[in-house]
Amino acid sequence: MIDRKTMWKTTSMLLTGVIASSILAFQVRAQSNAPAGTQAPSSPSVPTVTSPGASAQTPRRRFQADRFAGRARTHYSLIWGVDSLSLKWAEQGEIIRFAYRILDPSKAKILNDKTLEPALIDPQAGVKLVVPALEQVGILRQTGTPEAGKVYWMAFSNKGRKVKRGDHVIVQIGQFRADGLVVD
Repeated sequence: MIDRKTMWKTTSMLLTGVIASSILAFQVRAQSNAPAGTQAPSSPSVPTVTSPGASAQTPRRRFQADRFAGRARTHYSLIWGVDSLSLKWAEQGEIIRFAYRILDPSKAKILNDKTLEPALIDPQAGVKLVVPALEQVGILRQTGTPEAGKVYWMAFSNKGRKVKRGDHVIVQIGQFRADGLVVD
């Protein structure tokens, strides 16, 4: 004869299995909105890219890395009062434009200091670019009093186009140093 304890264990294990499988079945069903045999429509913003050997209906998303993410974003915003650091390859590569947005004007004051010489260093190319001063225009850099929420810029001369798109560079202005920025 089976005692109550053994019967209780068997019944509870069977009941647990039935409940777990029904929950799993409902979750799988909820994830699939398309009827069986049809493909769910892809979103219009996702390009469909096919490669040899892949079916024409398989959408592939292009990976776009956030070049200024995670700890770096937190570091620059907390320590230096800036975010949205970016480098653009401009004027057919003759100029590299460095832009940043001010969050805290008191912390970001160093970036707009006229007395400090900014430099863009590319270790791969072995060059150090400077901000040029033109006769008629002046220095290609904003040096006014920083205001929160505004985007400021400076332009580095890339004569000879030594710095290329995709290069990882360093921007240094006095004590401020931004490592690993990627030129777009």
